[in-house]
Amino acid sequence: MNHTKGGLVIFTANSHPSSRELETRVQIQESVRGKDVFIIQTVSKDVNTTIMEMLIMVYACRTSCARSITGVLPYFPYSKQCKMRKRGSIVSKLIASMMCKAGLTHLITMDLHQKEIQGFFNIPVDNLRASPFLLQYIQEEIPDYRNAVIVAKSPASAKRAQSFAERLRLGIAVIHGEAQDAESDQVDGRHSPPTAKTTGAIHPSMEIPLLIPKEKPPITVVGDVGGRIAIIVDDIIDDVDSFVAAAETLKERGAYKIFVMATHGLLSSDAPRFIEESAIDEVVVTNTIPHELQKLQCPKIKTVDISLILSEAIRRIHNGESMSYLFRNIGVDD
Repeated sequence: MNHTKGGLVIFTANSHPSSRELETRVQIQESVRGKDVFIIQTVSKDVNTTIMEMLIMVYACRTSCARSITGVLPYFPYSKQCKMRKRGSIVSKLIASMMCKAGLTHLITMDLHQKEIQGFFNIPVDNLRASPFLLQYIQEEIPDYRNAVIVAKSPASAKRAQSFAERLRLGIAVIHGEAQDAESDQVDGRHSPPTAKTTGAIHPSMEIPLLIPKEKPPITVVGDVGGRIAIIVDDIIDDVDSFVAAAETLKERGAYKIFVMATHGLLSSDAPRFIEESAIDEVVVTNTIPHELQKLQCPKIKTVDISLILSEAIRRIHNGESMSYLFRNIGVDD
C-alpha cells in the first residue's frame, strides 16, 4: 500500500496469494474516506482468486466511503471469452458487471483482446496501448530491423500487423491455412435449445438453407519473407503451439530470424520449453503479467517495461487531466 498526500491512496493486491484459507479475506488498514483509491492487480495462475480479491477490495473501499475507486488491471482476465460459444456465455461481460456492481468507478487496462469489451462496462474504461513500447524495442534492439517483415500468424491478427508495418515502414505477410484453435472458432452460440425432432416433412417454402461448412486450405504465406527477419505480432501469447507452427512455416519460406512480440505473456503450461525447442529466436512481451519463472526456464523470453504509462495514467486521472496525451496517433484499428 502506498499513501500520498492530496487524497490519493494506491493499494496493490496480492497477485500471488500465499494464504491457505479457503475464503479470501480483505481488511483495509488505512482510512480511504473521501479519497481517490487506485487498486493495482495483476493476474496470477489462480485467476479466480485474483478476481475475487479484487472485487472484495473494491467493495471494502466502497463501503469505507472512498470518493472514487479505480481498478488498474494491466491484463483484463477472461478477455478471450468475449464472444458467445455454443451453449456457453460471454464471461468477460459477467466479470465487467461484477466489477461495476462491487463499486468500481473507473478502469485502466491495456490492449483488451477485443476493444468492444469496453462496452461491457457502464463506467469509463481507458484501454492503453503497449505498441509504442514494442515499436521502440524493435527499433533499438533489432539492429537490421529495416530488413524485417511484420507477420500476422492468422488473418484475424492482420490489422495489428498492418499497424506495426505502417509505423515502421515495413512490409507485411499473412499466414493462412493453419489449423484453427478454439479462439478462432466463430461459433456464436445460436444452437440452443437443441433442434426438435420433426415427425413430418417440412413444407418446401419453410426450408432454411444450411451454411456451407468451412474447409481450411493448405498453409500459405501471403507476402515475401525469404532472406528477411520475420516479426510475428499478436496481443496474447498463451498456448504457443500456433506461434511455433508459424515459425516453422516462416523458416521453410526462407526467413533467417524470427521474433514474436505480444503485449500479454501468459505463457502457460509448457510454453517456455516449447519456445526454447522451436525455431523462434526471441519472444518479447511486456510485464502486464508476471513471468519471471518462465524467463528462468527460457532465456529467449525478453521483457519490455510498461509501468511508465500506467503510472502516468494514474497521475492524470487523480489530477483531473486529459488522457488524450496517452492516445496520441492511436487509430480506430490500433
